Amino acid sequence: MTATKQRLKAWAEAFIQERVAAARAAMDEAQAAANSEEKSSAGDKYETGRAMGHLQKELHARQLTEALGDLATLHAVPTQAMTACTLGALVETAQARLFISIGLGKQVVDGEPVIFLSPMAPLAKQLMGKRPGEGPVVGVS
Repeated sequence: MTATKQRLKAWAEAFIQERVAAARAAMDEAQAAANSEEKSSAGDKYETGRAMGHLQKELHARQLTEALGDLATLHAVPTQAMTACTLGALVETAQARLFISIGLGKQVVDGEPVIFLSPMAPLAKQLMGKRPGEGPVVGVS
């Protein structure tokens, strides 16, 4: 199962790297748009356009910061075998397969649905410390 967790972790890292690249590109586009606003006879339009460009850049900067934080958290996720639900655990229930790592929600990895769950999510908090056979937990690796 360690190989499965490493594969899930690598998939999530690639997913986050795409978000990082998209946020950086969007920030650059917003900055370029703000810089290219030309002064017109309607001065307010110029200022509004520049302000909107800066707001867009700030929005994408926040998204970039969040993605980089997710990436840092993901790097700290262990992939060794687990005996109880904790950070890095791949949890099997009757309804779903959960990877306690970062909150990406339900994703399909190599044709299989997996829920990437933050350890801070309410469900993860309820599962923490549980072993196979306790509550909804069927298996932990």
